[in-house]
Amino acid sequence: MTDILMPALSPTMEEGVLAKWHVKVGDTVSAGDVIAEIETDKATMEVEAVDEGEVLEILVPEGSEGVKVNTPIARLSGDAVAPAPKKADAPAETPKAEASKAETPKAEAAPAPAAPKSDDGGRIFASPLARRLAAQAGLDLKAVKGTGPHGRIVKRDVEAAGKGGAQPAVAATAAASAEPRKALSLAQMGIADGTYDLIPLDGMKKAVARRMVDSVQNVPHFPLFIDVEIDQLMAVRAKVNKMLEPQGIKVSVNDFVIKAAALALKMVPEANASYTPEGIAMHHNADVSMAVAIDGGLITPIIRKAETKGLAQIATESKDLAKRARERKLKPEEFQGGTFSVSNLGMFGIKQFTSIINEPQGCIMSVGAGEQRPVVKDGQLAVATVMTVTLTCDHRVVDGATGARFLQAFKPLIEDPVAMLA
Repeated sequence: MTDILMPALSPTMEEGVLAKWHVKVGDTVSAGDVIAEIETDKATMEVEAVDEGEVLEILVPEGSEGVKVNTPIARLSGDAVAPAPKKADAPAETPKAEASKAETPKAEAAPAPAAPKSDDGGRIFASPLARRLAAQAGLDLKAVKGTGPHGRIVKRDVEAAGKGGAQPAVAATAAASAEPRKALSLAQMGIADGTYDLIPLDGMKKAVARRMVDSVQNVPHFPLFIDVEIDQLMAVRAKVNKMLEPQGIKVSVNDFVIKAAALALKMVPEANASYTPEGIAMHHNADVSMAVAIDGGLITPIIRKAETKGLAQIATESKDLAKRARERKLKPEEFQGGTFSVSNLGMFGIKQFTSIINEPQGCIMSVGAGEQRPVVKDGQLAVATVMTVTLTCDHRVVDGATGARFLQAFKPLIEDPVAMLA
């Protein structure tokens, strides 16, 4: 008899909703059979059995919310093992997924010991390297104070503890001693009970809230603004769409923006980077995340290697990803691991806005509406269609000069888009 555990379907997943069972007690399952649907904070995924056996007991009924990762959800006869998410490269081994939560996403992560728990049951945040070194040295991470971001334990902390030396934990001590912000009820803030309807937070709302607060509190944001003229882009777009009409493909302004941003990232690779405690990660490809509004939140599916793709391919992929995002049918690898984000509110008539950085990315681009504005050309007043673009940067990675060089590379690509078609 084997317990089937709640799998970790993404590096950041801590709990999920057991949306639906596809089996019942007494059913016999084989490897590859879909046994359940799990709703994470971003998507609904099918879970497959990886071995055969008889379902002896359903421990968690369908529709249950807040099911913690690694919780037994069913029992199977025989020597079966826990199920894996559909089409995943390997079975979902929760300890590894747990161990990667606080790490910067990496394409190939070396195996690391499972993340330990503190005395109160909470996770101890430590890098995989720190956990590995601690395990080799026989150190208890509960006794090690972290000096990394958010008090995370990094290599130097383990080395210092191993030598018996004092750790430079001033920042961690200050964070630990700070009193957590106490949430006041609406009644305490003057809003009477019974004067509003309360909509419970679902997993996505909680995840978005947590990530946005973490980003604002821990990433030193700063914005850069630039105006770009898009009259030529609109003319080229009309011609391109006429050519692609027989194929049923329609290229949007946002598709041009994604392509231009990807090319600009290759021209200014310092902007295609992420901050980590161990150093600055310089990404090899421009994997551009595009913000998609869905019911109850926001998700950022990714156009991988956008610098290598034509406008027609980007348009096709972005339409497909946006459709499946709204249906919550995306796979984790389709919305995790981008290197740069684009958020466009131009279709709502928003002229200009500043976005919150999507960690661990170094930048996010906010695109406003194109509108006719007066401009000066050769000393003469004229009218042009102008679009305001804001680049929000993580100052630890992209300083003002680097951000400016990126926008200098981006602007001519948008204003003369023929260069993108070469």
